[in-house]
Amino acid sequence: MKSIAFAIATLVTLTALPAQAAQPVAGRWITVDGKAIVNIAPCGKALCGKIEKLLKPTPGRAPTDTENSDPALRSRPLVGLPLLTDFSDAGEHWKGTIYDPESGKSYKSKISRNPNGTLKVQGCIAFLCKTQTWTPMR
Repeated sequence: MKSIAFAIATLVTLTALPAQAAQPVAGRWITVDGKAIVNIAPCGKALCGKIEKLLKPTPGRAPTDTENSDPALRSRPLVGLPLLTDFSDAGEHWKGTIYDPESGKSYKSKISRNPNGTLKVQGCIAFLCKTQTWTPMR
């Protein structure tokens, strides 16, 4: 009888524990290769990230979303462009969608803080993910 009571008490305790929350990622980040500054901030109930400033524009390329598959969006400026959309806390990381203006494609994405304070940014197709490391603005 004591073992059943212990099992029930343990189950109740484990059920009452809060789920692990992802570490905060809001802030200003320098993308891989120092190309741009992205500002990650709340947008509604989610987190989103927009290009705040281009640091290294691609030579010979207009600073617009020229690779977008929608011709109507190809003239929108890269500054202000939403790269990260609909990110929600998924426990150890944040999940959402990342847009790549270099290819004009969107991918499922995961972002999380590395122990050294950098940001691990992944764009994924099925189970294959490409990872970038972004550094915080200081």
